[in-house]
Amino acid sequence: MLMLAAMAITVLLAFVFTFTNGFQDAATVAATFIASRSATPKAGILWVAAMVVLGAILGGSAVALTLAGLVNPGEGGRTVAVLFAALVAAIFWNVLTWKYALPSSSTHAIIGGLVGAALAAAGPGSVFWGWEELVTPPHALVGLAKVLTFLVVSVLIGFLGSYCMRKGTGFLLRNAQRSVNRRIVQANWLVTAAMAFSNGANDTQKQLGIIALVLAAGGSGLVEVPIWARFACAILIGAGTIGGGWRIMHTVGHRIFRIEPIHSFDSQFFSGASIAISTLVGAPVSSTHIISISVLGVGAAENPKKVAWSVGWNIVMAMLMTIPVTMGIGAAIYLATALLTGV
Repeated sequence: MLMLAAMAITVLLAFVFTFTNGFQDAATVAATFIASRSATPKAGILWVAAMVVLGAILGGSAVALTLAGLVNPGEGGRTVAVLFAALVAAIFWNVLTWKYALPSSSTHAIIGGLVGAALAAAGPGSVFWGWEELVTPPHALVGLAKVLTFLVVSVLIGFLGSYCMRKGTGFLLRNAQRSVNRRIVQANWLVTAAMAFSNGANDTQKQLGIIALVLAAGGSGLVEVPIWARFACAILIGAGTIGGGWRIMHTVGHRIFRIEPIHSFDSQFFSGASIAISTLVGAPVSSTHIISISVLGVGAAENPKKVAWSVGWNIVMAMLMTIPVTMGIGAAIYLATALLTGV
């Protein structure tokens, strides 16, 4: 009975985390779209939310299974306690950074919480590090090594790709009339839809991986993603996008660089491509940081002097801090939970 209650609470926490994921990661998708005046705030956020929900429903399970295989702390009760601690740590970090309007990564937060709680529960052997598989033939990219590699590579692609994209479109449109903005705005609706779909497909799978682990720990033995969880997470991430994302949107859309329709197009195009590729190979990535860094890339290509680099630095610092901080929080919450419950 106690085990069932713990499982239910952990699944509910996964749903809460999905909602906070919406106002952190998914809201970032709408930021440049709205800030560039390609859409009104209401129309823009509803369009993004709809595409995020669609991506969450149709996005597959590759990322969820990658996350589900990241830790193995042992017997069922201990696994549920680790997942509980990881979710509390990630939710706390999401809400804290949202309060200060600082774009932060739900992906980094849940991974840090998982690793920290698993280390506290069962030591280094409970984490699938993937380093040995990476350095020995056939040099497979798996486990935490895969996750961290794609977190870094996807951000670099977002920055460099957006920088090159802005240089390229700037050259192609150097003699264009201002009327071309109308077509760029129309194109923004398409690239934002693709970006939001990719975001929904990648982001909700992290929570689905957690739910699959909870159910497996409860006795099913199989790490599978139930359809009811997929639809619930899709609705919640859409609701989070609509209901809580305005703080983050203001930071990304207005505080880094003055965004015009062409800047939004360049940023969204390469951000979406980076997230889509990561989703296809089953790597959980941070859409918040990919988009934020891509805005910096576009701004650097347009005019480095007009970029608020201090805001960019704060975003980078949050990126670097998230995993170690949530590791510590996750470990502390697991130890406190174990002490109180005797798990």
